[in-house]
Amino acid sequence: MPNTDRVVLITGATGVLGREVARVFAADGARLGLVGTNEDRLRGVAADLRLADDRWVAAIGDLRHPGGVRGAVAAVTSAFGRVDVLAHLVGGYASGTPVAELGGADINGMLDQHLWTTLNVVQAVVPGMIERGWGRVLAVSPPIVSEPPPKLAAYAIGKAAQEVLLRTLAREVAATGVTVNLVIVKAIDEQGVRTTDPKKASWTAPAEIAATLRFLASDDAAAVNGARIPLNNRA
Repeated sequence: MPNTDRVVLITGATGVLGREVARVFAADGARLGLVGTNEDRLRGVAADLRLADDRWVAAIGDLRHPGGVRGAVAAVTSAFGRVDVLAHLVGGYASGTPVAELGGADINGMLDQHLWTTLNVVQAVVPGMIERGWGRVLAVSPPIVSEPPPKLAAYAIGKAAQEVLLRTLAREVAATGVTVNLVIVKAIDEQGVRTTDPKKASWTAPAEIAATLRFLASDDAAAVNGARIPLNNRA
């Protein structure tokens, strides 16, 4: 199976998607660094997934700040020696404010959540990946980056900044053995409603996202770099 004994750092690990991604990689035999700000919640995820104590570690830190990231990554590298795969799944959403009324705090909040967390964590893990000649950086982004709807400017700005950062990184690490890819998702179908609500037919199940990330993290996906892979059921 792919990803056997890889070390996978999962940010946003206590969310619905983070839990599913952890489950999928654990089933492959990966060792997991589960990142969050609440150790009890991370331990709850590990308990729910029945992770063996020697196959995971709680990585506590506020990823908006470089020091928080360094502490979280240090916990993983101390336990497992390295980080092979980064699944950056930190959420954060803001809507309802027209551009004419948008404040700097609205935009800065989304930049903190999406741009700065991403920059801090890739700076902490990618140099080691390059040095070892193998690594995967994965993130999830919405289609609104290229087609922004009304009253979602702050969120779209935050995700657009994240995408530009990661797609630039993809070019910089080309031919090093490290790849950087994005999965494009309109909304996560946490409750399985898309089969009964036609308006939500373009939503994506957590298992579908996790399966795609699993492939992108494998050796079989070595040729895929800098891609935006749509999982929103659109032609």
